Amino acid sequence: MSRAGSDGRRVVVTRALPAAWLAPLAEAGLELDVIDQHEAPSTAELHERVRGASALWVMLGDRVDAALLDAAGPQLRVVATFSVGVDHVDLAACRERDVALANTPEVLTNATADLAMALLLALARRLREGEALLRSGRWAGWGPQQLLGFDLDGARVLVVGPGRIGSAFARRVRAFGARVTYHGRRARPELDEELGARFEPDLEAALARSEVVSLHAPLTDATYHLLDARRLRLLPPGALVVNTARGPLIDEAALVDALRDAHLGGAGLDVFEREPQVHSGLLELPNVVMLPHLGSATRGTRQTMAALVTDAITAVLRGARPANLVGDP
Repeated sequence: MSRAGSDGRRVVVTRALPAAWLAPLAEAGLELDVIDQHEAPSTAELHERVRGASALWVMLGDRVDAALLDAAGPQLRVVATFSVGVDHVDLAACRERDVALANTPEVLTNATADLAMALLLALARRLREGEALLRSGRWAGWGPQQLLGFDLDGARVLVVGPGRIGSAFARRVRAFGARVTYHGRRARPELDEELGARFEPDLEAALARSEVVSLHAPLTDATYHLLDARRLRLLPPGALVVNTARGPLIDEAALVDALRDAHLGGAGLDVFEREPQVHSGLLELPNVVMLPHLGSATRGTRQTMAALVTDAITAVLRGARPANLVGDP
């Protein structure tokens, strides 16, 4: 497709996507320039392709910084990210260039909370180890002490980041009989009333009392390595850690150490510190359940996310203000 136009109609899409997801843009008369691959384009390729574009549909793996915005040019009006999180976007650079930024809030709450619960259940009942035993051909039959798991009923579960996804996870784990504590910027009285949950303003005190910790916080300077070596050691022996938020919330090397010496009972990870790279130590450990960033990966969720992106792009390019803008353009 042409990459030369700058008439306010060209939209660059940074990955191959289903035609049905892109259809609203074509129906609005916009020119689509799709980077027809499933992996992230190189920085050089991305900078070349965005030149002259008026809108960018980007993914989590795309770094949207001043250099990319300047490569696109002054006619760029909107960046729409196929995610809730915007830690891959330089918000100040967008504001300085009067470029609107849109995301996909609220629609992936249940899918991600379901996945966090699935990871916790897999850890608690040692599903990965059980399946590996069967596949190895070494299973000799039922045994009274074979792969004993962890009871969620009555377990002390800490939710870090009680936003939409964290709250949805808290409801799920409470249904299994867990006792829920949460840590965040403020108390959530509705969770206290609905779930009998308890707000804990002191993260370190909360960690010391928790058998499970599930991370749902955004990635910021303040939350980078939120669980570092010292804080991981505050957790009681055998504790389980689940992360479906952002990989750098955990110091991965410290996590590997705490798992290797059996201080922690296991980890369930959908995100990684240096995606798509995974720490080699995690790959070697039997008590780690890992997924390739599947939090929002259901058909319905991704379709709804796509609709939010196309709605935002078409709205901005016709001079309207979509509801899912991040801050002020």
